[in-house]
Amino acid sequence: MAGRGRIRAADIALVRERTKIDEIIGEHLQLKRAGGGSLKGLCPFHDEKSPSFQVTPSRGLYHCFGCGVGGDVIRFIQEIDHLSFSEAVELLAGRAGVDLKYEDDGGRATAGPDRAHAGQRARLVAANSAAADFYAAQLMTPDAAPARTFLAERGFDRQVALDFNCGYAPGGWDTLTRHLRGLGYTQEELVTGGLAKESSRGTLIDRFHRRLIWPIRDLTGDVIGFGARKLMDDDPGPKYLNTPETPLYKKSSVLYGVERAKRDIARNHQAVVVEGYTDVMACHVAGVTTAVASCGTAFGPEHINVLRRLLMDQDEFRGEVVYTFDGDAAGQAAAMKSFKEDQRFVAQTFVAVEQEGRDPCELRQAHGDAAVRDLIARRTPLIEFVLRTTLEGYDLDTVEGRVAALDKTAPLLAQIKDHALRPAYARRLAGLLGLPDETEVVARVRQLAGGDGGAERPRSRPRMPQRSPDDAAIEVEREAVKAALQCPEIAGPQFDAVEPSAYTHPDYAAVAAAVAAAGGAAAATDSGPAWLDEVSAHCDRESAKAMLTALAVEPLHAVGENDPLYVNALMARLHEMATVREIAALKGKLQRTNPVEAQDEYMRSFKKLMDLEQLAISLRKRAAGGLTP
Repeated sequence: MAGRGRIRAADIALVRERTKIDEIIGEHLQLKRAGGGSLKGLCPFHDEKSPSFQVTPSRGLYHCFGCGVGGDVIRFIQEIDHLSFSEAVELLAGRAGVDLKYEDDGGRATAGPDRAHAGQRARLVAANSAAADFYAAQLMTPDAAPARTFLAERGFDRQVALDFNCGYAPGGWDTLTRHLRGLGYTQEELVTGGLAKESSRGTLIDRFHRRLIWPIRDLTGDVIGFGARKLMDDDPGPKYLNTPETPLYKKSSVLYGVERAKRDIARNHQAVVVEGYTDVMACHVAGVTTAVASCGTAFGPEHINVLRRLLMDQDEFRGEVVYTFDGDAAGQAAAMKSFKEDQRFVAQTFVAVEQEGRDPCELRQAHGDAAVRDLIARRTPLIEFVLRTTLEGYDLDTVEGRVAALDKTAPLLAQIKDHALRPAYARRLAGLLGLPDETEVVARVRQLAGGDGGAERPRSRPRMPQRSPDDAAIEVEREAVKAALQCPEIAGPQFDAVEPSAYTHPDYAAVAAAVAAAGGAAAATDSGPAWLDEVSAHCDRESAKAMLTALAVEPLHAVGENDPLYVNALMARLHEMATVREIAALKGKLQRTNPVEAQDEYMRSFKKLMDLEQLAISLRKRAAGGLTP
């Protein structure tokens, strides 16, 4: 942060305090209760089938037990939006209403960042937002009459246009550029943000001219780009034109309407994928509030990953994805392409195609809102649609046609992710082909699927290995350091009483040493990110430092979060195990000591042994109150 100082530590702490980590993370993925006050969801940083991403709101921390990422809300924003630490703090401060102050290395106040030094992402978002406001204002001008007519002809009145922030790009070559330059944005920022481009003469011109504009937002609601529809016959450009790839706008993962659909997608466990901006508008106006659309590219793997996180797409929370396609050849091709990616979803996938080939916008124009809702309600399983579409290309009245159709469709059935559905669809295919004996089709699908019989294999229960004493000790040590990080106010002096050297696992010993170096659990004032940062700063073992967020997020094995009875019993068990090891070492020393030649030393050691054994008995009784010995 050269030239503007660094953000005061007290302000960073205030940003953390005023920012609810579950709300911020919940803007990017659906979170479900996981017990112990924690939440879980599908990790946004790697592809996974079952949720291993855990958030603990009470401590302001998250951790993925699949890929190992973790930290506080500032770290999450850094990772998800590719920001520096200071940029992430500034973004969250703006949302939380925290007025940041800056200081130099000597603690003296310095000026905060000016517009010229603001982080790139914040600058580009601000520029796009200003452009959206400019375009929206232009929609009400006389020159924008074609844009207003376009919307009105499709059943969207002025209020709908306002709700979706529709706009109009005026006809001047650099009208937007001059407006944004007047607000202080640089030429480089306008080009980088995809708002302007260089002309053949080297001058800067607007990217969009005389077009209807839709702002495209990310999951958090920030404007990151635009879609533009041609209105004039003399416009030489394509029918639809989108923002190019920018640091904000990645077309392979952007979904139009996702910021307004995400909560209902999570609530209803349903996502409706349509093909255009007006289709999204028509669906939402008609009450299908889970509709989204890809922007300037086909619906692909990264779009699927976005929806999976919002759907909590896993076995326990099975939802559904409904594709709407035009009834023409292009729509059928899109359906076939979607089926190839379908296996990425755990959710059931469906197709909704209107009988006369109308898209949701056209259907709403012709028959009203209820017809759009009915279209989605009458959805057809995607595999059924794909089968019928494929079979249309063959003459099933001939033997050759039926054989060729079977050769084409049997591999499709073998791809069905739900094994239990394969035999049923194999029989369905036999019926569609007009084959009297379904056995051949079932056998063919089974063979192509790897001979699993088309049935769901029963899952064997994993055998639990017998735990050795060392395993039990390591488990207690892990629980103990978790308690020191998660509830130091309870673990307190009891945790501090056990020396790090008493731990058998080097990583847990390093964590315990770091806690001691940070002042001890008893001295900790909270159990959030600040305490974790303090411990991390004193941890000199990299493997131990890498597991700190996991230890701070992974729930304790108690019935209730931070159960004092459990934690106190756990500390007693930790202390007892350390005492037992000390007893064993002392007994060995006594066996090596001659009681006649070293009588005084022997008696001192013997008395200490008696005291330790009494202590062990006492600790064992305390531990029995909350732990299984």
